Amino acid sequence: MDSAVSEATSVSDETEAPVLTGIPAQPTAAEPESAAEPEHEPERAAEPDPEEGARDWQLDHTRAPIATKVVVAGGFGVGKTTFVRAVSEITPLQTEALMTQASEETDDLTATPDKLTTTVAMDFGRITLDDDLVLYVFGTPGQQRFWFMWDDLVRGAIGAVVMADTRRLTDCFPALDYFESCGLPYIVAVNHFEGTERFDVPDVRDALTVPEHVPVLIMDARKRYSVVETLLAMVEHALEATPE
Repeated sequence: MDSAVSEATSVSDETEAPVLTGIPAQPTAAEPESAAEPEHEPERAAEPDPEEGARDWQLDHTRAPIATKVVVAGGFGVGKTTFVRAVSEITPLQTEALMTQASEETDDLTATPDKLTTTVAMDFGRITLDDDLVLYVFGTPGQQRFWFMWDDLVRGAIGAVVMADTRRLTDCFPALDYFESCGLPYIVAVNHFEGTERFDVPDVRDALTVPEHVPVLIMDARKRYSVVETLLAMVEHALEATPE
């Protein structure tokens, strides 16, 4: 019996475990499976900087542009709508209506025979004069029957531009009297029309009896640079008249 057990033990010790080919070795508990390497992420395109090209004052959130209101007044057909249209950096708001035969006896078209429309309420435009100065420009209607609009249009304005035509200077007298009576600073801008005689500033001042402290300019309402110079002169005069 003992010899049989001894022989069986000897055979068991000499027998090797079979080797399996084609099957990968499995990881043991002592050797944990290594973590997979992260996949390479593609580089993202650089997003555009929304503040690129912005000015210093635009990046300063504590500083907002100053919005001011100015008024352009004068007689019928003197060029107020053209003034606003020439300078506005936005599409101007216009309240133009076709002229009809009903106004033939009221509206004098001698100086402007080609005029087909007229402003019945107001003109509105906007221009940025400086980094932090925005002007809202309101043009008034010229005919007497629409003068009731002036009180509303002038409210809150820092100054006014009174446009004049040397062929009919008397048409701007109502505007001069209005701004003198309400105390609003104003300047006089003579719109020089082609084919008309050009007068010097002292002659215009004497004809209109405008005080010496009121600026008088000769300008062209069709040209943007001329209108901008007129508005700058008006703002400067308004600051001198009411510095606070």
